[in-house]
Amino acid sequence: MFRRKNASPQAEAAPLPRITSVVADGVSLSGKLTGAGGVRIEGAYDGEIELDGLFVIGPTGRVTCPQLRARHVIIAGALRGDILAERVEIRANGRVWGNVVTASMSTEEGAFLRGQIQMEEQVELGIQPPVAEAPPPDEAAAAAEEPPQAAAPAAEPPAEPEAKARPAKPAKPPTAAEPEKKPAGKFRRKK
Repeated sequence: MFRRKNASPQAEAAPLPRITSVVADGVSLSGKLTGAGGVRIEGAYDGEIELDGLFVIGPTGRVTCPQLRARHVIIAGALRGDILAERVEIRANGRVWGNVVTASMSTEEGAFLRGQIQMEEQVELGIQPPVAEAPPPDEAAAAAEEPPQAAAPAAEPPAEPEAKARPAKPAKPPTAAEPEKKPAGKFRRKK
């Protein structure tokens, strides 16, 4: 009824990337923050930040960083350090002490910035794409990948006295060729 007939979904502004991690109010972290995705800081953070995505400092957030590098930065809290980003927004409550290098900058009335703004047509962040760490291989896969070793001379087992009966053969551990057999339990999967 009230919608335009020629409205297309491409005409709408691109949505912000999703926030995937949050440092809550009352939490204090320090170290190096790298990766991709969206991060929101409501607590305190001190360290390096290289993020291929959205970085938000909430109204209660306090960040100290020599140089914050991210695709999109929104500041509603306090930041002490320089910013290198494609897009920077400083909200009305936002406070920044440091220099800003960006291609797109916006501030709301009441925002505070003590530093210089350098506008560029394009900003090279120099962020390395995150490398996913491979999970440790299981023992069977590790055994299959190991190079064959030269056969070592077999040691003779110690001689047992003949008077004693031999105990039952102990179960040998499974190898890469034979999967481990699990005993049947009282809970079975329904098909």
